[in-house]
Amino acid sequence: MKRLFALLATFATVLGLTAAFSPSAVAATGCKVDYTVTSQWSGGFQAGVKVTNLGAPVTGWTLGFTLPDGGQKLVQGWNATWSQSGSAVTVAGVDWNRALATDAAAEAGFTGSFTGANPRPTAFTLNGVACTGSLEADPPTVPAAGTPVEVNGRLHVCGVNLCNQHDRPIQLRGMSTHGIQWFDRCYNAASLDALANDWESDLFRIAMYVQEDGYETDPAGFTSRVNDLVDMAEARGMYALIDFHTLTPGDPNYNLDRAKTFFASVAARNADKKNVIYEIANEPNGVSWSAIKNYAEQVIPVIRAADPDAVVIVGTRGWSSLGVSDGSDESEVVDNPVNATNLMYAFHFYAASHQDDYRSTLSRAASRLPLFVSEFGTVSANGGGAMDRASTTAWLDLLDQRKISYANWTYSEAPESSAAFKPGTCDGGDYSSSGVLTESGALLKSRISTPDSFPTS
Repeated sequence: MKRLFALLATFATVLGLTAAFSPSAVAATGCKVDYTVTSQWSGGFQAGVKVTNLGAPVTGWTLGFTLPDGGQKLVQGWNATWSQSGSAVTVAGVDWNRALATDAAAEAGFTGSFTGANPRPTAFTLNGVACTGSLEADPPTVPAAGTPVEVNGRLHVCGVNLCNQHDRPIQLRGMSTHGIQWFDRCYNAASLDALANDWESDLFRIAMYVQEDGYETDPAGFTSRVNDLVDMAEARGMYALIDFHTLTPGDPNYNLDRAKTFFASVAARNADKKNVIYEIANEPNGVSWSAIKNYAEQVIPVIRAADPDAVVIVGTRGWSSLGVSDGSDESEVVDNPVNATNLMYAFHFYAASHQDDYRSTLSRAASRLPLFVSEFGTVSANGGGAMDRASTTAWLDLLDQRKISYANWTYSEAPESSAAFKPGTCDGGDYSSSGVLTESGALLKSRISTPDSFPTS
């Protein structure tokens, strides 16, 4: 549960633009800047910038701005290459948003720090040309106090966003279990208290494998355990994502009857809860999008019969990569979507293996599809290797900017570098201190525990 710091004085920061041309950049002939403060806390803030090209098309763009007096500093930016020299900041487009047609827009964002007064920017340029269009600055959102579920209530999909009971887009940030058949001891009152209170997590993903000694070996026992974990998340004000963790075999239709049985049971039992989200197929692989769609359109009505309003997440081709890992892209889903409402599509990545081409796909697809990163890792796709801090940070910045919800793999002591805990942690009662966290766990805790900005009006 995020607790925002009390807001300081009225905030309006910082964005104008000075040119630093990339080789392919050409002069613009007019532009408009929309600047929005998305959240603010003691000594810091987060802001988004939307720049619209009002002139001829450009194949490369650079924005620049001078930070006004007041001790403002750029901390971190996303969706562009950001740099600061003295009070001058430059922002250059990256591969997926470098070209701007007439009336096209690029969006980027940043976090900053400040001391003293915080005056607003007064001048903007695009490729050296002054932006004379409107400058808009929204006041920071002040969300109501309470747990994520208390503030946001029952969720739904609106357009390409996950929205709360106030019909406002939100982002949930949290952690995923490992397979509960292997690491069930890691999910107890102490670890869930830590996740909710110390990690300040919004979301708890419950990964119930179907094969690999999972659900198929004891359907009643695994169903009961999933329900127990849903209750534990609810008691702590977190959303619970029920993951029907199909992996091998990769065709979800292999488990169609099991899925219908499982989801009929958990949907009937949890229909009155506000905190439940259903993920019906973890990582389809070796199978076509049409086969995945067929599976979804048979399983979703089973959920809807008991729980007509819950958000459902559908896995996508190529281990939920929107097909990128199979040499495809999001167009197959855009052109042939699942026939259902309150639906989102899964996108998974592992930061050391999946980088610019995957980020380009997600950034592009997010404008056309409601996406939910229900699993990602800071390491290689096999769960091992060194953490890639730079790629992970780029991913998380992009997800924050796009308000795409996510769950990190994995809140466990699994013998892999993706695990948040060092070996032996789950035998004790400490799930938060630096002594028990891996490098990946420390990074994710630092990101998840930053303040939420859930809008209520």
